[in-house]
Amino acid sequence: MFLFIVVCFILLVIFVLVGVAFLVLLERKVLGYVHIRKGPNSVGLIGLFQPFSDAISLFTSEQYFPLVSNYLCYYFSPVFGLFLSMLVWILVPYFSGFVSFELGLLFFLCCTSLGVYTVMVAGWSSNSNYSLLGGLRSVAQTISYEVSLALILLSFVFLVCGYNLVDFYYFQVYLWLVFFTLPLSLVWFVSCLAETNRTPFDFAEGESELVSGFNIEYGAGGFALIFLAEYASILFMSLLFCVIFLGCDLDSLLFYVKLTLVSFLFIWVRGTMPRFRYDKLMYLAWSGFLPLSLNYLLFFLGVKLFVFSLL
Repeated sequence: MFLFIVVCFILLVIFVLVGVAFLVLLERKVLGYVHIRKGPNSVGLIGLFQPFSDAISLFTSEQYFPLVSNYLCYYFSPVFGLFLSMLVWILVPYFSGFVSFELGLLFFLCCTSLGVYTVMVAGWSSNSNYSLLGGLRSVAQTISYEVSLALILLSFVFLVCGYNLVDFYYFQVYLWLVFFTLPLSLVWFVSCLAETNRTPFDFAEGESELVSGFNIEYGAGGFALIFLAEYASILFMSLLFCVIFLGCDLDSLLFYVKLTLVSFLFIWVRGTMPRFRYDKLMYLAWSGFLPLSLNYLLFFLGVKLFVFSLL
């Protein structure tokens, strides 16, 4: 049994990495058509082998590091970031006896909270002013939006009466939650954009003012690991959106169509939306999303108490 679980984990990691590779290809293709040009189309049929070509190029390039950096922290931050991005995938609610987390959502919040430290340590250990500023901005942004994410999750925990993602499947057999919690689903999606440092909230990697942000001193394999961690987080956030709001029917093809469409929304927003100003970003989190998510939390709690009082 233990060997079966280990093999399942290894296969899960491989499939997630392959999915990340083709998500990057999809993004480059979509952004190409948004810019009225063709994306990657030279390596293989319609550019299908471009992600693997890029991976080989990055991982075979020379690995360098700044002489005045804190070497161990600098070296292991991308590794730890990718590890956390892969670790949360064990929460996927399979019905084949793989893993069933009774406190899965708490585990997810713990992992996303730890993800803040990878960016912060990567920015600090590089010993560069640009990377330090990018790391600080990312930490402030991520912590701010994690508050609204946690409150939204708590709202649904009260509604579903469970932390296990399988409970969301049984709760949405007849009706998806997105139909009567549409504002919360939009807040969740925007918070996911900010949590994964995506446009229009990509302030951790502001090319215009920080050159490249917290990852400016990384190249070759280190940059590739940061890149893989970011896109694995995007895929998982898309999956979590589908599980919570669009029904958790992992045994059907429709679920993977929904997952692809939500991932496409991340790319579509990047191709069409301008960047926020940083003070507007923080204002949106604390003065917009926080009151809304708190009101919904109190509303769901009141509904549950009212229903229990009737019973």
